[in-house]
Amino acid sequence: MTDTDDERDDAEGLTYAETGVDIEASEDATAALLEAFGSDLRTEYAGLLDIGDRYLALATDGVGTKLLVAEATGDFSTIGIDCIAMNVNDLVAAGVEPVAFVDYLAIDEPDEELTNGIGEGLAVGLERADLTMLGGETAVMPEVVKGFDLAGTCVGLAGKEDIFDGEARVGDALVGFPSNGIHSNGLTLAREAVTRNHDYTDEFPLDPEKTIGEELLRPTRIYTDLLESLRDHEVHAAAHVTGGGWTNLLRMGDHEYDIEAPLPAQPIFEFVQAEGSVTDAEMHRTFNMGTGFVVALPEDRAEELAAATDGQVIGRVTEGETVEIRGLSLS
Repeated sequence: MTDTDDERDDAEGLTYAETGVDIEASEDATAALLEAFGSDLRTEYAGLLDIGDRYLALATDGVGTKLLVAEATGDFSTIGIDCIAMNVNDLVAAGVEPVAFVDYLAIDEPDEELTNGIGEGLAVGLERADLTMLGGETAVMPEVVKGFDLAGTCVGLAGKEDIFDGEARVGDALVGFPSNGIHSNGLTLAREAVTRNHDYTDEFPLDPEKTIGEELLRPTRIYTDLLESLRDHEVHAAAHVTGGGWTNLLRMGDHEYDIEAPLPAQPIFEFVQAEGSVTDAEMHRTFNMGTGFVVALPEDRAEELAAATDGQVIGRVTEGETVEIRGLSLS
């Protein structure tokens, strides 16, 4: 490759910030919001309220720009699952059992096909997560919303001894659990990359039985089934690998996370990277790259946890303040 080719690739290579989502700026804005009202959040993933012998926990999240893929393809049947998953997975990362859910749908005009599809997905997500739907709100706001937005809030309960303390220890092992694809983060970058030369209805080259749109809409895996095993094996801290990609591991404490045996990334990541000329570092800062959930626990319990679940020992916690994975150093 010539120097000119290198320069052209650098100019055309996509980053998450260039497509409109600056993770660092977003984190700064969130910190400013919390500072404004003096929030005293007890975990990285959920707010906890002491109700005597246990905690009441709340998490809230949405589906993000994955909604635009659903809108473009006319397939709204899976995004309800994503809405459930993004909330319950955060509670699991805190050591909390999700118990109930409410949704919020903002829309510019009533659309029976859209709302029915979303409802179908929510029903599937509730069943998978063993949740109860307590209600919700559909707001028609043509002057505020263009298209629609979907978000939800999940409530959970946990005994005071059940909450993960949230701090990994040097010497801990890391067990990773597979994602099932792109989940519901980084879609702004993914959409920009794959639509450079393709339509969502085009055949997905790495799996001809699916379209590109279907692959992007693969619903987020729900990890609630892991909770009992995580508690039984003395997990210290967990990371839900969402916005920010692999840097989420740093939310388990200021250590070095050496990923020596990462789980394989699904073909969608290879496709996004190639179509968008995205660097390895940007891919790992944006996407889960095949691993949707990671826990830190005592080394002598790690293999047993992996055997009891579909997890795999992927690395260890050492001194430092970075995530080391596939020759990259992320901070």
